[in-house]
Amino acid sequence: MIGFEAKASPRIVYGVDAVDEIGSMVKSIGAGRVLLVTDPGIVSAGHMDRVAKRLRQSNIDFCAFTDVAENPSTKEVERCLETARAAEVDLIIGLGGGSSLDTAKGCNLILSNGGKIEDYKGYGKASKPMLPFIAIPTTTGTGSECQSYALIATEDSHEKMACGDPKAMAKIAILDPSLAKSQPRFVIACTGCDAMAHAIESAVSLNHNELSLLYSREAFRLINANLEIVLASSGIEALGAMLLGSAYAGLAIENSMLGGAHSAANPLTAKYNVVHGNAVGMMLPHVMRYNAGEVSAASNYALLATTVGIATNTDTQKKACERLISRVEDLLVQSALSTSLSDFKVTRDDLPHLAADASKQWTALFNPRPVSAEDFVALYEAVL
Repeated sequence: MIGFEAKASPRIVYGVDAVDEIGSMVKSIGAGRVLLVTDPGIVSAGHMDRVAKRLRQSNIDFCAFTDVAENPSTKEVERCLETARAAEVDLIIGLGGGSSLDTAKGCNLILSNGGKIEDYKGYGKASKPMLPFIAIPTTTGTGSECQSYALIATEDSHEKMACGDPKAMAKIAILDPSLAKSQPRFVIACTGCDAMAHAIESAVSLNHNELSLLYSREAFRLINANLEIVLASSGIEALGAMLLGSAYAGLAIENSMLGGAHSAANPLTAKYNVVHGNAVGMMLPHVMRYNAGEVSAASNYALLATTVGIATNTDTQKKACERLISRVEDLLVQSALSTSLSDFKVTRDDLPHLAADASKQWTALFNPRPVSAEDFVALYEAVL
């Protein structure tokens, strides 16, 4: 048995049209001036207007920062910060995908504690209390609403910095599947594969424990059962299940960590603009095969497989692992995401540089099987 200390989690409000209660939730916190952080796509989909209408109906003053970009950089955080400071806000709402939620967290870190976002790279570096934060995800995958980390890219190198602090965790996470219906299929595929990777990698991370495994298993159960459905149609029940699976996977990460697939994915996003979920998805099966050589990882892979009925209790551990990897590959095919680095003009000569970057990623430290730059070269070669 592995000892653990449970991390704080947000109050989770789940259900169709749950976002319409945002006014009463803000009032319950006692905030007087709200910053709403979102992106142009969410504005176009009408989601910002919906939230704004409810805030107005509750006589809550608010301002908005609507220029969040995919893979937000220090630049977006600084511009968001300018809006927050000018309005003297006392609560922040993040509305959108992981980029909007991460920008909101990054802004909150600096607004509450000063300095610049680079000062918070790592974990637990905020010395002062932070503003209350309400997270409203509109995609079914990142799980950022249940994590205390903000992933912010540097403006020059596009390196993703993990800036985490327990005070950055959302006070309330609103999971409303009606907001997820506007997702394009490509976004569903990318975020769904990302959430699947979160569930699987957190289950075998060196930091996994009894609590994180509960979240990992339930997250994988929901994602395995519903990803195919939401890829084919935006049924509200399946979207709701994916939202829950994503949130549980986020809680699994918060109480565990990730591993090699995310380490390998980040340089692909930084250097070749591969969408994060696509990058993680294409690397995941190969990292799983690599990790299956480690006893504890193989055991937890087998546990995931038997939990959802991919394997049976009579299967050998090796067979159960193979069936889990095969299922992941099948879902990647159904997602119609690219599974070849050559599609992004990556060449064999690029692999040593990518591998060097991958081996320096924070999450590589938590991979269940030690993974060196040379190992990452082999993993990239498998996807080339």
